[in-house]
Amino acid sequence: MAATPQNPATPRRKVSRHRGEGQWAVGHFTPLNGNEQFKKDDDGLNVRTRIETIYSRRGFDSIDPNDLRGRMRWWGLYTQRKPGIDGGKTAILEPEELDDEYFMLRVRIDGGRLTTAQLRVIGEVSQEFARGTADITDRQNIQYHWIRIEDVPEIWNRLEAVGLSTTEACGDTPRVILGSPVAGIAEDEIIDGTPAIEEIQRRVVGNKDFSNLPRKFKSAISGSPLLDVAHEINDIAFVGVEHPEHGPGFDLWVGGGLSTNPKIGVRLGAWVPLEEVPDVYEGVISIFRDYGYRRLRNRARLKFLVADWGAEKFRQVLQDEYLGRELTDGPAPAQPVQHWRDHVGVHRQKDGRFYVGFAPRVGRVDGATLTKIAELAETHGSGRIRTTAEQKMIVLDVEEGRVDSLVEGLQALDLTATPSPFRRGTMACTGIEFCKLAIVETKARGSALIDELERRIPDFDEPITINLNGCPNACARIQVADIGLKGQLVLDDRGEQVEGYQVHLGGALGLKAGFGRKVRGLKVTSDELPDYIERVLKRFQAEREEGERFAAWAARADEEALS
Repeated sequence: MAATPQNPATPRRKVSRHRGEGQWAVGHFTPLNGNEQFKKDDDGLNVRTRIETIYSRRGFDSIDPNDLRGRMRWWGLYTQRKPGIDGGKTAILEPEELDDEYFMLRVRIDGGRLTTAQLRVIGEVSQEFARGTADITDRQNIQYHWIRIEDVPEIWNRLEAVGLSTTEACGDTPRVILGSPVAGIAEDEIIDGTPAIEEIQRRVVGNKDFSNLPRKFKSAISGSPLLDVAHEINDIAFVGVEHPEHGPGFDLWVGGGLSTNPKIGVRLGAWVPLEEVPDVYEGVISIFRDYGYRRLRNRARLKFLVADWGAEKFRQVLQDEYLGRELTDGPAPAQPVQHWRDHVGVHRQKDGRFYVGFAPRVGRVDGATLTKIAELAETHGSGRIRTTAEQKMIVLDVEEGRVDSLVEGLQALDLTATPSPFRRGTMACTGIEFCKLAIVETKARGSALIDELERRIPDFDEPITINLNGCPNACARIQVADIGLKGQLVLDDRGEQVEGYQVHLGGALGLKAGFGRKVRGLKVTSDELPDYIERVLKRFQAEREEGERFAAWAARADEEALS
């Protein structure tokens, strides 16, 4: 049959060749951006040798730029913000103008598991090399600041001597694996995920098969019915469930994440027994490595692939191409019975002893305090300590007769086991003090806000989360807080540009997870923040229905009540 002639009056449609998304599995291997190029040039794990043999001996100025702002992250190192640069210049200055000659160093603490010996070393390193800094993050890690490149090899020696590591604490790698801080000891635990965490660490961390991912890969494993590891916003999460036929195991979630394009993870509908968790983890991280989008940096997280594929296709690819078998269908997790998921307070363990969770201020501690915590835990417990995914800490294995003494010792360090809702529920990222991406201050602002709200609303006794973030990247989970505060520059009543926040209201995690609403035009200066939050919380107290949580009220309240 002859081809139909083209009508010359009809415009010719331009046919463009799709460039692909940089997915290795479909043949797109060409480096498509600067990050992909430096990873192709040399694996990030290899930079350790250069740090030990060259940079630590020749100093900061000897560091290759692709190592400095790229590969050194594979060993937990970021340059910190040069002091005195205001938030208005964050997006204007070149990286070398923002870089200080000091580093943030992140110690990964998988599952939040520490011994008192390890915590003591963390505290000693803080005091000797980090000007006393040591923040607890919302991913169970410890972060130092003011680290000199000359000191890094010695710091590694000390940390690794007690079984700690900074390997792949940052970078396009499998980051720390969140775990229930009360795994193996809680009375109500469904299943202990610790063996799976340990096996994944053995197989994956530091393995060059997984050291070049499209971007970071965040993981969580917990068998707690409190859903205590923010599973909804991780790239992969295993959530404890009871299968009606097979018993305790894990429900598999993929594709969660926040930042500027937040997405709640999706269930694959698959039940995974404990012994198969490492295999399934390897399958999912391999999908990310092979099919993840590498062309555009801002679409390189797993959540974008999951959104495009959908749960059904993702599960099918996982089964067919990576596991070679079908996964077992399984139930969703049960609704948690309480709002708080941080394990703060005094709780009985399954062995009859107790664990005591306590709240630092917005995760900020220091080396001297950490060594004192280690001493208290050694005196009152068995030498086991945990960090939580809510910037809190826990001492395990306390005999009943020693609980009160431990609580008093913690209180003397301003570490309370009975915090106000404001102390307990306020979280802050690093902020402009050290972070090169930040626009506003967060840690000191959050601490002062706690004091002010305790003074102004002493009778407030409802669970409330107030999360402060220094930039749009949501390290402090602003979209899923009751009150999320995204740092930005705003105009005050004199028309001058000052530090402030865009407000998100009514976000939540749990089985009713969702993102907070933004009230049109609602931005608050830092100075106005206590007044604004006091006003909104008092309206909530006045208008709430019986048993109603803040997030539910914020979802139905009119904009005037939220302004």
